[in-house]
Amino acid sequence: MLQIDHRQAIVLSCWLSLTSLSMAPVAVAQAPAPAVSYSSVNELNQMLGNLQQASQSTLADLGHLRIDKWKTDSGTKRQTEADVESIQKNLQNALPGILNELKASPENVAQTFKMYRNLDALFDVMTSVAESTGAFGSKDEFQSLNRDLGAIQDSRHSFADRMDRIALAKETELGQLRTALQTARAEATPKKTVVDDTAPPPKKPVTRKKPAPKPPTPSSQTPPPSSTSPQQH
Repeated sequence: MLQIDHRQAIVLSCWLSLTSLSMAPVAVAQAPAPAVSYSSVNELNQMLGNLQQASQSTLADLGHLRIDKWKTDSGTKRQTEADVESIQKNLQNALPGILNELKASPENVAQTFKMYRNLDALFDVMTSVAESTGAFGSKDEFQSLNRDLGAIQDSRHSFADRMDRIALAKETELGQLRTALQTARAEATPKKTVVDDTAPPPKKPVTRKKPAPKPPTPSSQTPPPSSTSPQQH
């Protein structure tokens, strides 16, 4: 049964969230990805350099093993030889490709996780070979492989810690993308205008007629008649 540890769960969550956002039907205007900081690149280069040294040392020490001289059963010898061949193929073929991918994309979550998983698998197989060497090989062979195993373990821890930092940093980016997606969806949804046909028609305003002007009222007093002087003969 496949077991997923805490680090794998964080990376898987980030990957699923990024995938779901990339498949969203609404186009979201995204800002260009920020440039990788100098400190992050410098840290990765140092980690890759240490890993390459451990890889070269491991290949050299595996080549010096004399498994056919071990005093043990043939089944143990065949299993150890198969494990050694598996480690050599990984260090010579798989590991260099992952190194180049990480150099091209220093803070890629998927590539960092891929490196961690590869080192985790290498460590398990190398542990088995080192234990068999300690039980059946020479003291020098065991000490050499044990140093190589410690170097691989250090690299595995370094990439695990870096994977945690990158995954947690992506959480902030995912939050910003979710907010942008929600905003874009809200803007893309057309607003509906509801017309209520059952509403009564508006009342017409009542126009009031202006009152007619009143006729002027005659004076109550009659003016006195005018007097006429008699004519003289």
